[in-house]
Amino acid sequence: MDAEKKLTFLLENKNLDEELKTIATKVYHGQRISEAEGVALYERGELGYLGVLANFIRERLHGDKTYFNRNFHIEPTNLCVYDCKFCSYSRLIKQREDGWEATMDEMLSQVKSYDNEPVTEVHIVGGVLPQYNMAFYMDLFSAIKRHRPSLHVKALTPVEYHYIFKKAKVDYATGMAMMKDAGLESMPGGGAEIFHPEIREQIAKDKCNAEQWLQIHEEWHKLGMHSNATMLYGHIEQYWHRVDHMERLRQLQDKTGGFQTFIPLKFRNKDNQMSYVAESTVVEDLRNYAISRIYLDNFPHIKAYWAMISRQTAQLALGFGVNDIDGTLDDTTKIYSMAGAEEQHPAMTTRELVELIRNTGRHPIERDTLYRVITDYKDVTFADEHADKQPKYYQLPVLNDK
Repeated sequence: MDAEKKLTFLLENKNLDEELKTIATKVYHGQRISEAEGVALYERGELGYLGVLANFIRERLHGDKTYFNRNFHIEPTNLCVYDCKFCSYSRLIKQREDGWEATMDEMLSQVKSYDNEPVTEVHIVGGVLPQYNMAFYMDLFSAIKRHRPSLHVKALTPVEYHYIFKKAKVDYATGMAMMKDAGLESMPGGGAEIFHPEIREQIAKDKCNAEQWLQIHEEWHKLGMHSNATMLYGHIEQYWHRVDHMERLRQLQDKTGGFQTFIPLKFRNKDNQMSYVAESTVVEDLRNYAISRIYLDNFPHIKAYWAMISRQTAQLALGFGVNDIDGTLDDTTKIYSMAGAEEQHPAMTTRELVELIRNTGRHPIERDTLYRVITDYKDVTFADEHADKQPKYYQLPVLNDK
């Protein structure tokens, strides 16, 4: 049964809660739901119901197309002046012996190590330290673009930009224009966490606030550039905090149209100051992906980081509104593994990503950072690299609430 028939069948269910039926009707007609209705989805929307709505939207926008890219990460440092309670990655400056601080030459060497690889994006993000100032990053971006002009530089979050612009005594608009001129091409979505101050003050009180985060993205969008957005969920926030967070993003997207992708980030409780908080279940993860797809009607894409939630959950998420599962990574990030993600050495070949997507019945497409198609893998057949090497298949898990 296709997505539209499933939604029509759902709307014919006489036992469906009236408010949930109203929401489903709005989804069918492409109408926006309210904040109150967003909370109702979290409070009363069952997994199957949410999946039908989210998949209807996903297929209306993208059909079966599922995107990935070939990328690698550079993480300049895990030392940080900020003390976010949920973070398993960063170390305070007084814990210097537990961290790393890469030099400009080391970062450029990492870029050069991919000279013979068909990667299209370098993703740069890490801790915040005084020596990684505005001049440093401008020099880094410029050096990367001089060495490999075609490599897309996606770098730093408003957390870093707020800090370095303040130190440099430049306003956000000036700072972002200077970064663009230096070679920055897009911004990742990190540092958003939860916008509402009631939660933000408890988990990340020292760094930029919601208004500053949103303003930096707005200034970037004014330059005609694109960025992503995230939400850290599954810790001490309530459902209405999640909806409030997405509402602020939706309003800015109405204004600028500059966001490409929304990425829900699952809170992981390993080795951080919030280890006492239990992690969300896979069912809750899928519900959250689905509601994100339903609520953020003006965001083109919903992404699941396979390295954070596992390959199997990423496959399942493709039926709950997700149409992007990120990239090859090549074991270049420690952010997920240090937080306790299932993937301790995250790396997948292009073939593995294609097969992961195909095994869900979806249509794999390699994209660049701006979602331009590089290779459509719908009809591509891979030659066996070794006679004894068989394609990998991933068994989908059985869902339960346990």
